Amino acid sequence: MQRSQKTNIAPKGLYPGKAPFLEMTKYEKVPTQVFESSAEASRAVAHDIAELIQQKQDIGENCVLGLATGSTPTSVYNELVKMHQQEGLSFSNVVTFNLDEYFPIEPGALQSYVRFMHEYLFDHVDILKENIHIPDGTLPYELVESFCREYEQKIEAYGGLDLQILGIGRTGHIGFNEPGSHIHSGTRLITLDHITRVDAASDFFEQGNVPRRAITMGVGTIMQAKKILLMAWGEGKSSIIARTVEGEMSESVPATYLQQHENTQVILDTAAAAELTRVKTPWLVGTCKWTGYLAKKAVIWLSQRLKKPILKLTDRDYNDFGMSDLIAEHGPAYNINIQVFNELQHTITGWPGGKPGADDSNRPERAEPAQKKVIIFSPHPDDDVISMGGTFIRLVDQGHDVHVAYQTSGNIAVFDEDVVRFADFFKDLNELHTISNNDGTQLYQQVKSSIEKKEPGATDAKMVQKIKGLYDGGKPRLPVAMWALQTKKPIF
Repeated sequence: MQRSQKTNIAPKGLYPGKAPFLEMTKYEKVPTQVFESSAEASRAVAHDIAELIQQKQDIGENCVLGLATGSTPTSVYNELVKMHQQEGLSFSNVVTFNLDEYFPIEPGALQSYVRFMHEYLFDHVDILKENIHIPDGTLPYELVESFCREYEQKIEAYGGLDLQILGIGRTGHIGFNEPGSHIHSGTRLITLDHITRVDAASDFFEQGNVPRRAITMGVGTIMQAKKILLMAWGEGKSSIIARTVEGEMSESVPATYLQQHENTQVILDTAAAAELTRVKTPWLVGTCKWTGYLAKKAVIWLSQRLKKPILKLTDRDYNDFGMSDLIAEHGPAYNINIQVFNELQHTITGWPGGKPGADDSNRPERAEPAQKKVIIFSPHPDDDVISMGGTFIRLVDQGHDVHVAYQTSGNIAVFDEDVVRFADFFKDLNELHTISNNDGTQLYQQVKSSIEKKEPGATDAKMVQKIKGLYDGGKPRLPVAMWALQTKKPIF
């Protein structure tokens, strides 16, 4: 194949760039690269992997890769498949060891990491079947411990991992090494953290279907890899990434152990890097180009940090927190305070749809046309009232044409046992007040039978879907039941 272009990922132990960049990253304890998008970052990681595979091929050696699953590495695998199909990258010398697998789970299950790896990578490249190693989720419990020992021995027999790919969970877990995992831990069976199971609930269609345990490569095994790339995309990972890269090493955040590894790099998109000091508060690590947005952000941050009103911030406050150049360019503090205060004040209005006939140059919404069509997007029924009920009423009172777009009926968040409970309620209610010609007992039995026979991930029966749609924000829509009682009409 043609040689892949060099990646932007920094060489061993180095941050990219010269002294100014080193100053910007002074709080970072692990070399960290930030890309504009996850797609760009994934391409860089894929090219880095391809380069390593090619180097090993050139000297006639196996390339031993530690692989991860989940949404984070899928784009990387897509890029590798593309390089195999379009550029001739061969995986004939690649040996893989996957980080983890749920226990127990069948390899053909939708959520199985065996199935995941074959669908995203193995079925599309020329890797040898005998070179693929994934923890076995079908083992009898009494054989798991010996399997884990053998897994470690196989990795050692290949000379260890040349490169380990990692994602990171919200708890800071790497692999399934949950908080409390020891830095020297080996491959083992582990009980999954509650947050991890909650995060996996959508894959298993509800939390009750998520296995409580998993087999995972240990932190100690991961730390023995010659090179580690930890990837994270999205704002949801920004907080745990900040703790991993800049925080103190702690077993409560297993990913922080990577600070002790000699050749680890963290690869992020801009959203995942949002809480890093150089992104969130760049004035603390170097000279800034003070745009209006950055100045306002800095002043608000300083006010919150000192617990002082914006109008009472002083030159000394600015100087003490790395903003002396802002004072030099736009000061004194009084002028900056007034400007930011006015900008914030102008975002507050009693006329969310714009005030007719008013000067709208400093108002959030234009004055004309006086009456507008307004669409409120509500992620879940009731959110429009709970989150912005006052604004909702104000818009209607001011004569705007207001519409609400519910983005879900709420039924995907309703547990099956709640459906059975309220079908039972309907049965009892029907016996007291005949509100339909339907037999309430028969409805209850149909719903109960349907749920008992439903396989995990299967589509609910139509009646179950209707009941879930009536269930809103954790409580049944009682007005519907009251309407049915009053009108003597069927709910369904």
